[in-house]
Amino acid sequence: MPKSRIRKKDDFTPPPVKQQNLKLVTGRRWVAPVMLALFLIGLAWIVVFYVTSGDMPVESLHNWNIVVGFGFIAAGFVVSTQWK
Repeated sequence: MPKSRIRKKDDFTPPPVKQQNLKLVTGRRWVAPVMLALFLIGLAWIVVFYVTSGDMPVESLHNWNIVVGFGFIAAGFVVSTQWK
């Protein structure tokens, strides 16, 4: 039976270096200021409601003012998902 040839292994050649694109994404600059503004508006709404014993910001909403404040904060979290 004939003996099989031994194959010579090729020398190791490292894979080519990929060039990285250093392209800055500038389309989402509005996200951070809007997010922070919504957080602060929601916090201020709740604080004003408690400090004024329910007379402000909107007296006719009564305790629903808390929900409005948390709504602003929740909207801030929704906007934060757009941040890259």
